[in-house]
Amino acid sequence: MVQDSVKCSHLNQLKRCFSCSIVSLTQRKTQPRMCSMQWQRHWDVLKWQSNNTTSTSYPTPITPEKTRLGWIGIGVMGGAMASRLLSAGYSLTIYARTPSKAAPCLSQGADLADSPATVAASCDIAFTMLGRPSDIRETVLSNDGILSALKPNGVLVDHTNCHPELAKEIFAAARERNCWSVDAPVSGGDMGARTGNLAIFVGGDSGVVSWLLPLLQIHGNNVTYMGGPGSGHSCKLGSQILVGANLLGLTEGLVFAGRMRLDREHWLKAVRGGEGGSRVLELFGLRITVGDYRPAGFAEYLVKDLGTVLDFVEGGTDEEVLVMPGTALSKDLYTGLVAKGEGKLSAHALIKVLERINGN
Repeated sequence: MVQDSVKCSHLNQLKRCFSCSIVSLTQRKTQPRMCSMQWQRHWDVLKWQSNNTTSTSYPTPITPEKTRLGWIGIGVMGGAMASRLLSAGYSLTIYARTPSKAAPCLSQGADLADSPATVAASCDIAFTMLGRPSDIRETVLSNDGILSALKPNGVLVDHTNCHPELAKEIFAAARERNCWSVDAPVSGGDMGARTGNLAIFVGGDSGVVSWLLPLLQIHGNNVTYMGGPGSGHSCKLGSQILVGANLLGLTEGLVFAGRMRLDREHWLKAVRGGEGGSRVLELFGLRITVGDYRPAGFAEYLVKDLGTVLDFVEGGTDEEVLVMPGTALSKDLYTGLVAKGEGKLSAHALIKVLERINGN
């Protein structure tokens, strides 16, 4: 079984970490921090697997000829990702609340369904890329949602930025129907979606995740299994904290460079090779200088994600509460875009808020 091979891989990694620890001790060296972190990750994965030993029945490998796919949500990100599956030769049935958005995929040979349930009934694997947790709950768990029609051993792959607890609820509902669900949010923006360079954070059954790799790797080679249901979404929320903070630093840096009468494009070239360089700078720096705020991801969705983080960390007992002042400030600043009716712009439009604050 696929899950057995994944388990063997993690056991081998544990053996390597153990050997590294023995060598470090015999040479009177402190165990490397990275080895310790790897040890903990592989141990956590194996421990989760030992508590989730249900069978994954997938006798047929995924192939364009035999595997039927469905896709729900074809906006900026979803449309680009669905297009890559079609370009790879897979048959695809799609559903769009706004049918006009389906035109590019239809021109590539996709079939258009009239409901999420119709998509689910036609496919082995159904993908979702929607806007909000409420959209996912309705699309997946309603009486005429995906799980109402997905066949036994079918798989739901949710690429939406969602709440970890909802992912666990969907996973449990899927298992009741002898199906599987995987949470697999992505990072890399519209450019990464078009070019297949997304980072994908995956939570769910490790055997199912391994089986899905031929499809996930169409969207990006950086596919990381994080653990059980909801782990992918937890990872993505942490990533959104970084994105929000990095964009804030980039936009403030550009505002400062402008005030100092520096050429902003020249400033970007100067700092990109030092510690101020980042993936965010590479993706959005030049877009900001030319005023291109077409959505790589809506600013209002980043506000939503940062709000989810704050609600999550503030909702526990006194001992569990985390104080995250940077995330709270980021959310307030990005909310300034939404308040001005600019929530559908990309999050790097944050520079507009900073310029307004500074009277520009």
